[in-house]
Amino acid sequence: IVFSGNGPSGICLSYLLSGYTPYFKRESLHPHPILQRKLEEAPEVSILDQDLDYLSEGLEGRSHSPVALLFDALQRPDTDFGGTAESVLTWWHEPDRAIPHLVLGRNAPGGAWHSIEGSMVTLSRGEWMGLPDLPFKEWLKQKRRGLRNNRATAEDIAQYYQHYVMKKGLQKNFKCSTVVTSVRKVSAESISNHTQRDLQENSDSLWNSNEQSTEVFQVDGFFKTVEGDKEPFSIYAENVVLATGTYDSPTWLGVKGENLSYVHHQLSALEEAVKTNSIGIMSDPVLIVGAGLTAADAILFAHHCNIPVIHVFRRRVSDPGLIFNQLPKMMYPEYHKVHQMMKEQTAACAGPYECYISLPEHHVLSFGKDKKCIIQDKNGCQKAYKISMALVLTGSNPNLSFLPNNGIDLAMNSDQPVNPKRNPIDIDPFTYECTQEKGLYALGPLAGDNFVRFVQGGALAVASSLLKKANKNPP
Repeated sequence: IVFSGNGPSGICLSYLLSGYTPYFKRESLHPHPILQRKLEEAPEVSILDQDLDYLSEGLEGRSHSPVALLFDALQRPDTDFGGTAESVLTWWHEPDRAIPHLVLGRNAPGGAWHSIEGSMVTLSRGEWMGLPDLPFKEWLKQKRRGLRNNRATAEDIAQYYQHYVMKKGLQKNFKCSTVVTSVRKVSAESISNHTQRDLQENSDSLWNSNEQSTEVFQVDGFFKTVEGDKEPFSIYAENVVLATGTYDSPTWLGVKGENLSYVHHQLSALEEAVKTNSIGIMSDPVLIVGAGLTAADAILFAHHCNIPVIHVFRRRVSDPGLIFNQLPKMMYPEYHKVHQMMKEQTAACAGPYECYISLPEHHVLSFGKDKKCIIQDKNGCQKAYKISMALVLTGSNPNLSFLPNNGIDLAMNSDQPVNPKRNPIDIDPFTYECTQEKGLYALGPLAGDNFVRFVQGGALAVASSLLKKANKNPP
């Protein structure tokens, strides 16, 4: 089994496929009485071997995935109500149930968390960033650190994920500095006998001679050496898990001049410009496009450095779909401040915040070579603004160029590109196997699970499915 992607989804699945098996802790009491009753029916059977559909029935929460809600409820029973009840799971290491697998990733274990500015504070509470059987808070205590406002920095999380892989002995399954360039189905007969023999020897009972698969996946790519060389590889696997996240390709507006050198699509460009003193207090304003949390982080950063900002976004400030209208004020004071600025500091009426103008229900028409940007309001009125740099922070898309037709055929709507919020990969909700391609699984944002606390249920579903396929479930 090969996974593409070594972020939290890939790490959690590797843990479950390494023989670590969750059981209901007999003496524990879950606050959800129906779930408690179901868990008491067969405490000697691991959660991986139970009917996930039956266990998750009737659970409600902040995810659309029943299995994500189930695994979250088992690990953090009453966390949404501010409770700190312990997990009702106990973990047993059963090495005979391990399934050989390989986790491929560009970065160190932790995936995109290594690419995010280290001091950035997470949206989710710190304890929601943890992986099974090693609470994030406990790890942070060992570093003699506490959580700021219950939240953690990106640097802490990246380090925690690396520590988790070492502590749980998973490193032998991880191959970092790898780039996957192609995943495609090939017939088993087309593989040389030598390769088939290797596969059979290396995959335990996965390749039973009586029901040998007629097709396998060929995974091609290259490994980047310390010297900077690229060493190509080809791997054959009966099952492939896509866990690549969505941090790869920032969304473009598709307007004239967007490819000019002063227009950027990542927050790091602003940090770099401040570091090199190429912009400062006396510069023309920075244009920030977008109304999500990355745009808010950019506004906070610019505000902290006294850099003037023009903020353009398409929605109304009161739009219920705006993320700021969904966040509790007490827990997210800095994002609440940005939302206040967006409301009170429009071009039409000057507010209390210097160096910031909000342009709701506006959009960018074009960027000029003279660093003039044309912006249009909802009534069609246009205005030119002189800016020092532009940051287009309107989300990002997964890069699935390694799949046939960029993976579009796997999406819920196969006429549109895969998008974690609007058009995820179409999967079976209890196995996470792609409905259009058997043997191919999707995890995390690709399957519509966008928070670390909820990607783990997907890993539970995949592990349960793969154990059934490999006949490693006890009778």
